[in-house]
Amino acid sequence: MPRGTQADLKVKDLQGFGYLNQLQPLLQRLHGDAVDKSGNRQLFFDQYLSLLLLYFFNPIFTSLKGLQQATRLSKVQDLIGGGPFSLGALSAAQHAFDPALLEGLFAELVDRLAPRDPPREWAALKGLVAVDGSLLPGLPRMTWALWQDEKHRAAKMHVQFEVLRGIPVGVDVTSGSASETRALRRRLKAGLLYVVDRGYADYQLFQDVVDANSSVIGRIRENAVWQLLKARPLPARATQAGVQRDLETNLGCEASGKVFKQPMRVVEVDTGRLKAVRKPEVLLLATDRMDLGADLVALGYRFRWSVELFFRWIKRIMGLRHLLCHSQRGVTIQVYVAFIASLLISRRIGHKPTKRTYEMICLFFQGLASEQELEEHITRLQQASNRKPK
Repeated sequence: MPRGTQADLKVKDLQGFGYLNQLQPLLQRLHGDAVDKSGNRQLFFDQYLSLLLLYFFNPIFTSLKGLQQATRLSKVQDLIGGGPFSLGALSAAQHAFDPALLEGLFAELVDRLAPRDPPREWAALKGLVAVDGSLLPGLPRMTWALWQDEKHRAAKMHVQFEVLRGIPVGVDVTSGSASETRALRRRLKAGLLYVVDRGYADYQLFQDVVDANSSVIGRIRENAVWQLLKARPLPARATQAGVQRDLETNLGCEASGKVFKQPMRVVEVDTGRLKAVRKPEVLLLATDRMDLGADLVALGYRFRWSVELFFRWIKRIMGLRHLLCHSQRGVTIQVYVAFIASLLISRRIGHKPTKRTYEMICLFFQGLASEQELEEHITRLQQASNRKPK
């Protein structure tokens, strides 16, 4: 649903506030922070977040000015607990409020989404987290968001995406040129299986993951070297997954290999032997997990693509690629609110959201779909999900 030209808003254009009201108890804890740019009328953090959520659930909004106009409507004032607010107050909010306060709220919503039992054959991949970064193009005045050179500006989202639950579980926002490996190091947790692309092929990072009591599946470069310790046998399911070699090694040359405290496996996968692969190539995958079947190592890396699909969902479908704010604080707040909106959809329907579901929710917020029609759509999705083989 593309966001078009901003039109004058009327009360009849907006509904669905009951869905957003469900989040108010969580937002209420942020009510203490306020910004005052409108005389004696203060804009509080929870009110600002409610307006941003309204933006993501209703494509009739295309700008911060449109949100400011909406604060004149009685239903919107009832939702956010105040208003109207000036454009100056909304603009100042991105500098006044601390996005770090949203980390706890985001983590609480993540915890409320019950873990999904994976198919039995994937049980060993429980806790698989795909990690990657994605750019949000910025304006020249975003001097903090340096990318490539002085003429280019972009923010970067560093995202951790839990594959089997289909939800984001961590995010940082930096300038476009910031290090992705450094961002991952700040977020390392125990008990997870991180899957990373070639851009994270840093042997010290791999060891840092292991030292954090987690594991890693990471693509390494084609010219990687190692000392062979043992060639593992390849069962039929491994060859069917495109695995050509499964090796236990001392990974790295004399200099780089010294960072490892344990042997590492190198699994070579020829994607040309798989169906529906557009650009066949040979992958070298490194992992510390000696217990995983080689086919599951290959599958775990293929699941890394799920974070790319999430970037498409959050930027193209939910509209995050259009930035309402231009300070680092403001962009971080907008990113968190977009992720929270996505989690709310996942929590309501019980699985990863789709474009069609998001369209139905937007139609509901615009008054073009009834609550009953939305509920019927969600029920059909849940029934279809339950019919899928486990």
